[in-house]
Amino acid sequence: MRITVCLTDNRPDPWIEGLRAALPEAEVENWAPGAAPADHAVVWSPPQALLDDQPGLRGMFNIGAGVDALLKLKVPPQTRVVRLDDAGMSVQMAEYVCHFLIRHFREFDAYEAEGRAGRWSYRKPRERKDFTVGVMGLGVLGERVAKAIGQFEFPVNGWSRSAKSIDGLRCFSGESEFDAFLGASRVLVNLLPLTPATRGILNRETLSKLNGGQPGGYLINVARGAHLVDADLIPLLDSGQLAGATLDVFEVEPLPADHPFWRHPKITVTPHGSARTEREASIAQIASKIRAMEQGEPIAGVVDVTRGY
Repeated sequence: MRITVCLTDNRPDPWIEGLRAALPEAEVENWAPGAAPADHAVVWSPPQALLDDQPGLRGMFNIGAGVDALLKLKVPPQTRVVRLDDAGMSVQMAEYVCHFLIRHFREFDAYEAEGRAGRWSYRKPRERKDFTVGVMGLGVLGERVAKAIGQFEFPVNGWSRSAKSIDGLRCFSGESEFDAFLGASRVLVNLLPLTPATRGILNRETLSKLNGGQPGGYLINVARGAHLVDADLIPLLDSGQLAGATLDVFEVEPLPADHPFWRHPKITVTPHGSARTEREASIAQIASKIRAMEQGEPIAGVVDVTRGY
């Protein structure tokens, strides 16, 4: 069995060494044009040249949860695209979302600003029942985030393309229930995969429907920057329709130094760090899936390339 590794903007050596240790029966090498045919590829943002050079791949394993970069490529029909199920990312994502949700709800950002100004002041406590959180996207990460939010006794809604039933969540699904989901949610957490159908889904029209159309909605985007129409966000914040936004992902990364998001007082910017791949756990998961594929066993995380997730 031969495995080729192609990790754009990532050091391949630790992954190669880890895969060799986990799969001693396999030959694992860094990909270069003209390499011998491989059975599987472990990738991050690979070029089309990889697939053109390796048309016989049976499996292509992405080292992250988002596979939108792979869906831009011409993938051979027999190649199964496989994403990570979790590999330590879901607990990080839950920490991140809960932190910024609570920071907004408890107004800790305002306390921080007043503290820097030397002002001692109190704010009237707000009620959780008035801060229903809507989680958009109920895959492995979305479900974990939604359940973590529920532990803090916030009402939680969930929306997904297909119908789901999850304890503790009021679940909405499909286009017919999308507007109702937005209207019933004050804080919106985006965890959708990026597909042609979801590109630009966070826009003036949809974000204005939060909180029943009343001012005070809040956005947390931890999925992909292209979900958000950048030009629509600041007018909503300036008008008070949205109370604020926490953004971890952007259309262009790193976020350009002259981008207005850096300087807007109602926007918190973080550098795409809400959940990072944990290499050892990821290697163990990929190795397990490769072994299962070699034995003809079913595996989780196979992407439907026509749907994009």
